[in-house]
Amino acid sequence: MNKGWLFVALTCVMELVWVYGFHTATAPLHFVLVVAVIAVDFYFLFRACELLPTGTVYAIFAAAGTAGTALMDLLLFGGSLSLAKLGFMALLLAGVVLLKLADGKDGH
Repeated sequence: MNKGWLFVALTCVMELVWVYGFHTATAPLHFVLVVAVIAVDFYFLFRACELLPTGTVYAIFAAAGTAGTALMDLLLFGGSLSLAKLGFMALLLAGVVLLKLADGKDGH
């Protein structure tokens, strides 16, 4: 596995960790820990952008965060899932896949 893709995976996981942390934090120390996780998350994001195209990295980061947060809301926090939410998550996923496919093409 390319090191850049490892950083992408880590930044996506860390994003979900801090979103969960914000939802469940009840004490000032919890929020300090969430901020620490955000700092680690952005370190992984920075490293991924050094090794891979920034647009691809950010698209995956945003899509994984959006879909992951919506699913976490549904599965862990009793949220709802509508057809519109599913459609927009599918649109995000399609955008990420198409962006990745476009990265492989030479623009010259």
